[in-house]
Amino acid sequence: MSNRDNFDLSDLGSALPAAAAALSAEDRAGLVNALKDKLQNLAAGHSDILETLSPKVRKRVEVLREIQSQHDELEAKFFEERAALEAKYQKLYEPLYTKRYDIVNGVVEVEGVTTEADVDQEEDKATEKGVPDFWLTAMKTNEVLAEEITERDEEALKHLKDIKWCRIDDPKGFKLEFFFDTNPYFKNSVLTKTYHMIDDDEPILEKAIGTEIEWHPGKSLTQKILKKKPRKGTKNAKPITKTEDCPSFFNFFNPPQVPEEDDDLDEDTAEELQNQMEQDYDIGSTIRDKIIPHAVSWFTGDAVQGDEFEDMGDDEDDEDGEDEDEDDEDEEEEEDDEDEDEEDEKEERKGRKKSSPGPKKIGRAKAGGGQQGERPPECKQQ
Repeated sequence: MSNRDNFDLSDLGSALPAAAAALSAEDRAGLVNALKDKLQNLAAGHSDILETLSPKVRKRVEVLREIQSQHDELEAKFFEERAALEAKYQKLYEPLYTKRYDIVNGVVEVEGVTTEADVDQEEDKATEKGVPDFWLTAMKTNEVLAEEITERDEEALKHLKDIKWCRIDDPKGFKLEFFFDTNPYFKNSVLTKTYHMIDDDEPILEKAIGTEIEWHPGKSLTQKILKKKPRKGTKNAKPITKTEDCPSFFNFFNPPQVPEEDDDLDEDTAEELQNQMEQDYDIGSTIRDKIIPHAVSWFTGDAVQGDEFEDMGDDEDDEDGEDEDEDDEDEEEEEDDEDEDEEDEKEERKGRKKSSPGPKKIGRAKAGGGQQGERPPECKQQ
């Protein structure tokens, strides 16, 4: 059976960008139809290449395939052992997360804080309970999350007591839990966001499900009410009101959904939806992998420096690529100048014997494709 026959929609996972948002087998066909066709053509191309190989070379490739298969088996064992190791350490993290929760929310007091002055100033002591705005500050310090949090969101997020996450097995994926104190914005005490993954070892998202927020009347942060004065002379003197969606971190709990009918999606709409789902996954994985385990470092700002070092490494790679591009452009400009000089020389030497051809064009081939996205850690049981 050729590679063309073996091609399956699941192959899309490795071809999409890092943290790409794939879909269920049925819906995914409609959403990434263009990508699927392209990959099928690529698979057919690889099949054609193998068919052009000589019998001896093809035999060597078959042996290489067997070696690759052995590597994949070892890699599968690695994933299995890694999951067990992470589960082991997650249990060791639990008591630390509990202590963090107790201190942040003022359940317990640390040694050396209570003094006679605090006893005499009960009102001040009440306002300084725990660590105010702990999670809001930690989230706003992270660049990815800061872009999602509006000024209107901040008052509500000040009531956030804790964030947890847990691994789910059926279907595979992970769930985020946001625990809130009683607040004037919504009735829910817990907001959840669940990600269903197609493959537990790859960042391929099938779908995301969020809690429906029960907003108190007039307190929705994801919508705003626009009022328009009636025209003069109209009988209706009441202002015209219109509800409109607006940016908010709490839109995170209403993730983009794929329509049931594939025909409803044109190529542009599918691409936009793909980007929205990738962004949604990026936010969720940032909370899971960075904010929850390192919340204190994000609160103090210590984690920012580590992130900046990572970004600097990426920027240097980009700059190297830009330098190569500039070198290519310079070389092409020099070659164009040489071509122009050659044309001028030909004009001057009309009637004489034609000059010999100029040197062949020299250029550096650009490296194809970017670096593959880093695979995020597997979900851990909280």
